[in-house]
Order: sequence, then C-alpha cells, then structure tokens
Amino acid sequence: MADKNELIIRDLHVNVEDKEILHGINLHVKPGEVHVIMGPNGSGKSTLSNALMGHPRYTVTSGEIEFQGEVINNLSPDRRARRGIFLAFQNPLAVPGVTVTNFLRTALTNRRKGDVPPEVRPQNLDVVGDRPVYETKKASLGGDGANIDRKKRQTLISPKEFRSILKDKLSLLKMDEKFTRRYLNDGFSGGEKKRLEVLQMAVLEPKVAFLDEPDSGLDIDAIRIVGEGVNALRGKEMAIVVITHQQRILSYLDVDYVHVMMQGNIVKEGGSELSREIEEKGYGWIREELGIQPTLEEVREEVGV
Repeated sequence: MADKNELIIRDLHVNVEDKEILHGINLHVKPGEVHVIMGPNGSGKSTLSNALMGHPRYTVTSGEIEFQGEVINNLSPDRRARRGIFLAFQNPLAVPGVTVTNFLRTALTNRRKGDVPPEVRPQNLDVVGDRPVYETKKASLGGDGANIDRKKRQTLISPKEFRSILKDKLSLLKMDEKFTRRYLNDGFSGGEKKRLEVLQMAVLEPKVAFLDEPDSGLDIDAIRIVGEGVNALRGKEMAIVVITHQQRILSYLDVDYVHVMMQGNIVKEGGSELSREIEEKGYGWIREELGIQPTLEEVREEVGV
C-alpha cells in the first residue's frame, strides 16, 4: 500500500515559453529517503523543481504529479506548500524590513493551516493536532464575539511556542540566534542565504523538500556546514531531494538514490556510488554509454568556456 506522503511523478512533460524542456520524467520519492538529481547545466533540473512547486512560467503539458494520493497538477504554489512540499531556492531574494523571525513565524502559521480550499475563508479555519478543521457556517463563530474568535482562529501558534521551536532548530543546525534578528537575506553571504533556506526547512518540517543547488557558489567550509545541516534534518517523515551538478555536498549526506538528468530526461539511476563515479569521470562516459550527443552548452561547461 502506498504511503500517504509519497511523491510520484509520471511521464512529466514541461514547457517553458512554448519550448519543451522536460520530455517525460518519472520519479518516485518515499518518506525518509534522500534522492539526488545530478546533471550538467541546462539539463532541466531546476525546471523540474519549479514545475513541482507550480511556478506559472513552467507549463505541464502532460503527465502527473501525485502527492498524498492526489494529482496536484492544478494546485497553486501556496496550496502545494501548505500540503508539505518545500523548495529551497538557488538564489533566494532579499526582503529588507522583514526579520527572519517574523518571516519564519508567518510561514509556519500558514503551513499549519494546511491546504485551504478556495471556498473556505481563512478566518473559518481551525486546527486539531495536525488536521485542519473547517467551519463553513458564519453563525458558528458566535454573535458579538465573532471578530475575537476569528483572530483566535488565525493565531495558530503562540509567540512562546514559536520561540521554543526556533530555539530547538537553531540548536540542531548550530546557528546563532542573532541570525534571526536580521532582515531576510539582506546583506547575507551566499553561505548564509543557503543556511537560512535549511533553517526554513527545519522550522516548516515539510513532507518533501527540494533543495535546488544548495552548494552553488559556496566554499568548502560553507558546503560542509550546509550539508551537515541538511543531514541533521533527515528523518523517517521527511523526504529530501537535492539538485546539484557536483558531488562535493553529497559527501556530507546519506544518499539513497542518484538520478542523472541530461537534456530533459533521467538517463541513469543508481546509488551513492554513481555520484562518486561522476565526480571522478564527469558525464562523458554516460553519454558515450547511452549514445547521447552533447549540446553546445554542455561542451562549453566541460571545457570551462
């Protein structure tokens, strides 16, 4: 019997500006697993992650994205996030004036509300344990106390509870509390931005987390810190999918499956040994083995142009 939090991608075709980038991707991710998607630049790795989150620029032309037993192709990005899908961006945006603490508390509040159908207004949402409960009758809020009740229903996490959660996650990731008083990514180094993405993942506790190039632009010490942080979050409830084109961060992760993408297809799969072989030999041997002709972009990347 399939687990309710499995992510299953079937024959996924995705267009960007009328050009097909993904040509039939199949992927099955179960809770607790760590998957790695590798491939040269331009192979479609980031297109896959953006399509899974419902980015409007990426159009699914055929195939299915199934999560928690339902096809989510038509769900908006926020509803996918509320269900428990998370994407750590390759280049996170800075938001001056919004502290990390306020951002994370707001994000967690919305995550706890769960997937809210459009016909249900936010003020009519309550939560029992991990299950969202919907009150569709206005009268159930009760006369003159309706406004107060609505505010209570919208406040799904107290400041005290959030401080406790944040303190635990900072301790787990070995991060200083001063970090959370800064404005979101404003003046952050590349390593700090990536660590903040990992902290978001820790606080939100998604069911499936996609990390798009978490090692991009980082020195070896920053890669180690980010890699160890990701590995610390691994558990039986959370699946992690790391998207990268190099092996360095993988030495800090306990990897279950490696998938190699080229030119919009998954062309080879294996265990962690496959990533080590790619580190030693590059991608040329895979192309030769499968008879794949390199694109101009791939040739330029490999010769360093």
